[in-house]
Amino acid sequence: MKALVYTGVEELEFRDVAEPVPTPDNHLIRIDSVGICGSDMHAYLGHDDRRPAPLILGHEGAGTVVGGAWDGTRVTINPLVTCGTCAACLAGRDNLCSTRQIISMPPREGAFAEFVAMPERNLVKVPAGISLEKAALAEPVAVSWHAIRLGLEALPKGAVETALVIGGGAIGVAAAISLIAQGVPDITLVEPNKLRRDYLKLDASVKVMAPDDVGEKLFDMTVDCVGYDATRATASAATRPGGVILHVGLGGGTAGLDIRRLTLQEITFIGTYTYTAQDFRDTCAAMFDGRLGPLDWAENRPLSDGAQAFRDIREGRVAAPKIILKPA
Repeated sequence: MKALVYTGVEELEFRDVAEPVPTPDNHLIRIDSVGICGSDMHAYLGHDDRRPAPLILGHEGAGTVVGGAWDGTRVTINPLVTCGTCAACLAGRDNLCSTRQIISMPPREGAFAEFVAMPERNLVKVPAGISLEKAALAEPVAVSWHAIRLGLEALPKGAVETALVIGGGAIGVAAAISLIAQGVPDITLVEPNKLRRDYLKLDASVKVMAPDDVGEKLFDMTVDCVGYDATRATASAATRPGGVILHVGLGGGTAGLDIRRLTLQEITFIGTYTYTAQDFRDTCAAMFDGRLGPLDWAENRPLSDGAQAFRDIREGRVAAPKIILKPA
């Protein structure tokens, strides 16, 4: 099969690789659509030692099952494979499973390929009328859905009227639409790239602006979808006393948090990672019934042009928050 293989820092090759072999507890999926994630970019830039070259990246996939009882079924893929038996899994916090694996990280190859094999429990059926390009957005949206759920659970019911989302990439856009779907009425999204700000056309309840335009307004909830020192500093300053900061991004650095302010103002800080299996299913349900809007903020490109897509993202030439790669 053909695959886009990460071979070294800022190096990707579109080449032939061995096709995955399904086992009795795994289905073979022909990939139709797979998104480029920020974590794929971190690996591409040599910033993620968990993803050593050579490796097939990509974990935001949707496609069609080939063979077996599900043959021909259209599915979106939860790429997080967990044991189902540890304390975290039994508590419904399977994203914290001590033996969790995710495709695009050894030992599991990713979905920038024609085929991938996945356990049946990791597949959600996609109804007619939902394109597989949109279904591939389930994974990044689930990351933000999970974060917003945790944030709302951390505060008294009705205490979140305003939210600040830092970053206008896919996770930031997903945070905005998840806030809408989970009942937050007033949302501000900040993005430094004017090309992307001009592209984004979200719900009227979402104000898209440059970071410097926010001023000194304080928010009930701040969602850092970038995760650099500077954005942590912004989140620390922008969250009201008694509010909550959700740290989703893994950009880098270890500084930025104003611990004194967080302590004196009783601001809750929550680190959030991926999603539970239930969060993923809930996200899919919200996508499929229209609660997350038109999901029209992705650009499609052939998988064979994937190397150029990574370069374009690297150089800030992409207006869309997400590029979807198509193997065929």
